[in-house]
Amino acid sequence: MIAAVDPFHAIAISRLAHELKAQGRDVIHMEFGQPSIGAPAEAIAAAHHMLDTDPMGYWESTPLKDRIARHYHEAYGVAVGREQVILTCGASPAFVLALSCLFAPGARVALARPGYVAYRNTLKSLYLEPVEIACGPEERYQLSAAALAALDPAPDGVVIASPANPTGTIIPPEELAAIAQVCRARGIRIVSDEIYHGLNYSDPAASMLQFAADAVVVNSFSKYYSMAGWRLGWLVVPEALIDAARARMGNLFLTPPALAQQAGLVAFDCRDELEGHVHTYARNRDLLLAALPAMGLARIAPPDGAFYVYADAGHLTNDSLAFCEALLRDTGVATAPGIDFDPVDGHRFIRFSFAVSTALIEEAITRMAPWFAGR
Repeated sequence: MIAAVDPFHAIAISRLAHELKAQGRDVIHMEFGQPSIGAPAEAIAAAHHMLDTDPMGYWESTPLKDRIARHYHEAYGVAVGREQVILTCGASPAFVLALSCLFAPGARVALARPGYVAYRNTLKSLYLEPVEIACGPEERYQLSAAALAALDPAPDGVVIASPANPTGTIIPPEELAAIAQVCRARGIRIVSDEIYHGLNYSDPAASMLQFAADAVVVNSFSKYYSMAGWRLGWLVVPEALIDAARARMGNLFLTPPALAQQAGLVAFDCRDELEGHVHTYARNRDLLLAALPAMGLARIAPPDGAFYVYADAGHLTNDSLAFCEALLRDTGVATAPGIDFDPVDGHRFIRFSFAVSTALIEEAITRMAPWFAGR
């Protein structure tokens, strides 16, 4: 039997947005979680130099692996060896590697609902069973140790995301420690998606590696480093999984782009420029959090990090996909339907990405305010 995988509905919204733009419409793209600002200037300069001087080929950057390993010591106080770092073609392949290294077909893997659409669909495509745990306002839209402890039978694995997509919520360190303890006691393997680390608006997110040395961690250059199109990410695996992860990476994907690896090594230390982006996102977040309640969208998940606002529009719609399409056609503002992130309750939610310029956020608010008022 071929695995049934649901569509990614935000892609359909984006396709319509580009069609409207081709017709001459002015479109503001808030449907995808990708920074509108490009890679750091020094990283781009390094890429230009490599294009001019290096024919490139299949290559794995030892300096980049060393720099990533050092990052875990500097940021989290965790010792990670160079060979535990598997360079990947973005976070999506890293997630595939993590799941295929840890679980056999039929394994049950828990995850939060709402959650990133590709978690559920990648699990299905690998013939794994998603065990979705409803997480609402009372749980701050996040998994908890208590929820994992209550599952009967225990799942084989769990996907943790902090900060999370679509909500931006962060799991506090003490709760991560409690989750790790439940997983140790129940034999649950942990996959921790940490691609939004660095994008926080209060306390920084902790890494699951601080509490579970055998966790498998996914990360990427797409979000904090503003390098989505470069397709570069990494996986941190415990020593026992190094050979399995390397074998899968080599056979399925060979190596990440050589150009992206060279640029990523430079981008890692462009902190002043990157923190400037975070300040922009923080300003955008504040503008939306002030404007959306005035439009009637007062029930909002706490966006502690990432660059999303996940809002309950249930008083206006029972079809988030049609609602987002109408909003786009009428105002030129593209957003993501909640049905992507929550197949049960997502019909009444929409997600706004604020990873664009502040001027575009202000323009989007100006366009949306009368539209929502008219609903």
